[in-house]
Amino acid sequence: MSKCEQCIVRQFNSLKSLTHQEIHRISNCKVSRIVKRGESIFEEGETINGVFCVKDGICKLSKLSANGKDQIVKLVAKGELLGQRSLIGEESANLSAIALSDMEVCFIPKSEIIGDLQKNTNFSMDLLKEMAQDLKESDNVIVDMAQKSVKQRLAETLLYMNNHIGITEDGYIKLSLSREDYANLVGTATESAIRILSQFKRDGLISTSGKQIKIEDLNALKRVE
Repeated sequence: MSKCEQCIVRQFNSLKSLTHQEIHRISNCKVSRIVKRGESIFEEGETINGVFCVKDGICKLSKLSANGKDQIVKLVAKGELLGQRSLIGEESANLSAIALSDMEVCFIPKSEIIGDLQKNTNFSMDLLKEMAQDLKESDNVIVDMAQKSVKQRLAETLLYMNNHIGITEDGYIKLSLSREDYANLVGTATESAIRILSQFKRDGLISTSGKQIKIEDLNALKRVE
């Protein structure tokens, strides 16, 4: 089992503010877990009682609507944390976390980290900053849903994935999503997402190979209205 002290991933989240002694203690109590694509890390309504650090891979945070439609709220990638609110509040998870690729996550029990949250002000502040950023992103999603077209939202999703998830050596976005997942990310019907992606392809903005997508004209995609 790898040690947190040598893990580069923690430099990307609030765990970087823990002291050497704190991170050493956490390293000895964390539980590493391999999650296969399509498997859940936790389900909506579940009591988490800790925080997950994403060591590798990508998952979606989503909520199931009353009519059974899966609304993807956010993509979470390597270096990010899941379940921070469980460290502050006592409520159960309001979203499900499902792996979109094979993942490795480390679970840190709340009982082991709550003392650090109370004593280490740098850690507390960094965690609060991360949660504030999450709230800001949620606000932006709400505004985008009301003010931007589906075409704009889909273009921005492709740009986000290209910039934050990365591309392969031959230029394709590393994460291959289904057309239904793209639709659930931008809040539209699958048929609409398929139609818009086909238009992007005809216009030379993207190219595809199966589920894989490559951005061919970055600037044109930014100008989509």
